Amino acid sequence: MKQRFTLLSLMAALLVMATTAGTLFAQDAKTAVPRYEVRTPHLRADVATPATPLTTWDGSFEYNGTTYKYNMVGTNPTTGTSTTIKVFLIPIALKITSGGKTTTFTPETKQSVGYSAVTITQHSPIFEDMQWTSPKGTNLGKTQYEDAFQRGNFWSTVQNEPNYHVLLTVPTVAPVQTLTVPEADGTIADDFGITVGNVDINWIDAQFQTIIAKYPEITPGTFPIFITYNTYLTDDGCCIGGYHSSEGSFAAPQAYAHFTYISTPGIFAQDVSALSHETGEYIDDPLVVNTNGNPVECGILEVGDPEEGFNEDGATYGAFPYVLSGFTFHLQDLVYLEYFGAPNTTSVDGGTESFHDNPFGLGICNNGG
Repeated sequence: MKQRFTLLSLMAALLVMATTAGTLFAQDAKTAVPRYEVRTPHLRADVATPATPLTTWDGSFEYNGTTYKYNMVGTNPTTGTSTTIKVFLIPIALKITSGGKTTTFTPETKQSVGYSAVTITQHSPIFEDMQWTSPKGTNLGKTQYEDAFQRGNFWSTVQNEPNYHVLLTVPTVAPVQTLTVPEADGTIADDFGITVGNVDINWIDAQFQTIIAKYPEITPGTFPIFITYNTYLTDDGCCIGGYHSSEGSFAAPQAYAHFTYISTPGIFAQDVSALSHETGEYIDDPLVVNTNGNPVECGILEVGDPEEGFNEDGATYGAFPYVLSGFTFHLQDLVYLEYFGAPNTTSVDGGTESFHDNPFGLGICNNGG
């Protein structure tokens, strides 16, 4: 059974305090719900077609008499070829004024291990190799997390095409972009028991598109990732840990993603868990061909969403701990195509439904997509 752990509303006395203190802790009056989003692409006909579109391939599967077509990053696993996507990591420092006090949330903040959230992200299993073995003992290779997932996703083919990979470069880090959040679009809140920033997703998404336009080296063949720190996005309520979308030319859209790095252990979107979620969804549903998302029976082919809220079987909000270079990272489990109804002979170990062997007991498409 799926369990979503949410923050209860604060006591009435605290609500009175919030009223007298202006917008300080305004979010406390509502329940904090852990979630992610897909944003509708912002595509325009007046944008010139870029010379380097994203490398993608098309596939399909049949379920309940309907054929579902999908578009994914990389090449068809049957080719046995490797694709490497250049990544830009763009740190976002947010200045939020609430109750007359301005607080800056920046991913340059040093963590207890002595490195910033940006540096820790660069050296996470999203971008560095480690050994991966399926729950039933199949060797998926020494590689990055998302590549190991995708290899497992199509293992019936990849086991005979061992050179197949979808890899990400170690990110090129852009200069920190400091944004002053209008008071109407941001506040300080107490979500999941910690003090965080809250920023409207529509406001910040517009800023991200402006930043992308500043850098000509960011092209559709690359993957820009925006990192915020100890800040959740809001969209008719809190708390969004990350999202992905695309923008620019109809002919060759620019895919991009955002994640927040939460520094407190055990909290939704801790360290790179939100990044593992959004990068997996970028690879399997990049929004550049099927710009409304790869359709499936239960929505769209979002491989992280079905497992984002579970706190059981050793997981924290669907994420499991992995140690690399002495640091414990938390990577969210991702579902295979079998969860959406593809034949159970498609992925590794046959019928496991997810990278961690379906630890939360999901059925086919029974927890959304």
